[in-house]
Amino acid sequence: MAERPYVLLSVATSIDGYIDDTSPERLLLSNAEDFDRVDQVRAESDAILVGGNTLRRDNPRLLVNSADRRAARVAAGRPAYPLKVTVTGSGGLAADLKFWHHGGEKVVYTTDAAAPGLRRTLDGLADVVGTGPAVDFGALLDDLARRGVRQLMVEGGGSIHTQFLARGLADEMQVAVAPVLVGQPGAPRFLGAADYPGGPTRRLTLIGTRTVGDVVLLRYAPKPRPESPSQTAEVSA
Repeated sequence: MAERPYVLLSVATSIDGYIDDTSPERLLLSNAEDFDRVDQVRAESDAILVGGNTLRRDNPRLLVNSADRRAARVAAGRPAYPLKVTVTGSGGLAADLKFWHHGGEKVVYTTDAAAPGLRRTLDGLADVVGTGPAVDFGALLDDLARRGVRQLMVEGGGSIHTQFLARGLADEMQVAVAPVLVGQPGAPRFLGAADYPGGPTRRLTLIGTRTVGDVVLLRYAPKPRPESPSQTAEVSA
């Protein structure tokens, strides 16, 4: 079996741990410089994943926006865009979402029960994979490995990040902390309650910090793993 992808979780949060507010419009926590950094990480990845809730709420295209970065991927023998991946337990994803109509190849991981209906809905738009009675994140990573994915960038939302961390499947967290206080109890947070490996007394390994304009980027290694290029220590002001 091919080695599972290196799983990199990417998120922007407020100082008090929120990833959005309660208004109808998306709260932009990153600045222009940090959005460009995220675009670079996308370009370096073989696949990008967001959850079904994020697709329904934000309707993102999820692309590498820089033409130069896309050209560099093609020059290196890679597709212009990374594989786009989403996860849904319910199968309730409409065919008119922007996600399906921009970029390159797409794959959806869902339950065996939801897979047949989703295949009909997304016929010609995405490959639909059933992983059992529930979405199996380990099976998801095994399938991506068979597709040649070496680095998977996970962009949320909070429930998806929680699942990867609670199951011990994340290799790196890139947390961009914005100088914002949200303070709204109903707003979504970076992570939910879970039985995280090691519990609250286990300290993660800090592998890098740097400022990106007025944002601070923190990089943590949630679990031990042989060093990869994206784990290179990075400390600057």
